[in-house]
Amino acid sequence: MEQKNAMNKPAARPAAAAAPKGESKGGGSSSFAVIAILVAFVVSVLIYIFILGDGSHFQGGSNENNPLSGDYFGVVYKGGPVVPVLMTMFLCVFIFSIERALTIGRAKGSKSIETFVRTIRQKLNVNDITGAIAACDQQKGSVANVVRAGLMKYQEMSRERNMEKDQKILAIQKEIEESTALELPMLEKNLVIISTLASVATLTGLIGTVLGMIKAFSALAQGGAPDAVGLANGISEALINTALGIGTSALAIVAYNFFTSKIDELTYSIDEAGFSIIQTYAAQHGETDHHVA
Repeated sequence: MEQKNAMNKPAARPAAAAAPKGESKGGGSSSFAVIAILVAFVVSVLIYIFILGDGSHFQGGSNENNPLSGDYFGVVYKGGPVVPVLMTMFLCVFIFSIERALTIGRAKGSKSIETFVRTIRQKLNVNDITGAIAACDQQKGSVANVVRAGLMKYQEMSRERNMEKDQKILAIQKEIEESTALELPMLEKNLVIISTLASVATLTGLIGTVLGMIKAFSALAQGGAPDAVGLANGISEALINTALGIGTSALAIVAYNFFTSKIDELTYSIDEAGFSIIQTYAAQHGETDHHVA
């Protein structure tokens, strides 16, 4: 009964085990995030001032005038100072989405993850542990790293003669869990930035909307005839900021959900391969693998 419980126990993922070895990677990731955000902000400000605010997009050649008819660069420029902030958020979503796509792509390895897991199970069915390790070396990536660690522990436990079978199974399971805890944080890094931008972009867009409406009502409240130009500019600013905020938020939500689903697929593959390793060891070895001195 104890052996069955050891086999069927779901794999936990103790995040604490990843901390000691992941500090250097975490520092590098934090530096990348800070640099990416700063670069995105600088690029956004430059685009706002020198491209969107270029006089060729406005009547009379001055960005203080109304934009030319049908010139969307000038229209976006009239969105006001909130526009470069929203552009920064949009660029950050784009940058971190590319970074996550490359990282998760490397984590999958050189071949299809389904094909790799199927190969591992086939090797395990014929007790070809060396061949399974070789398949991991060819596949590479996070999934292969976890499976390889479990297989190496499998070999070690096969040579061990001073432990009970259930102790060996638990040792293999623990090795897989610790390797998973080291790999998963790398896959999930920077996703929190994307999820944060999904919320903050909408709120920032609403701030721009409020500022635009304040200008619009100020123009409407002028003594005598209302300032039609000021009213139009205020409403335009409000709508532009709303559109940019909602668009950036929608893109961030789609990116976050997409990468989360990909990480879940990798995690499931790791769990599937890990269970196969434990199940194979339990089936291939007798009730008592140890010798009493």
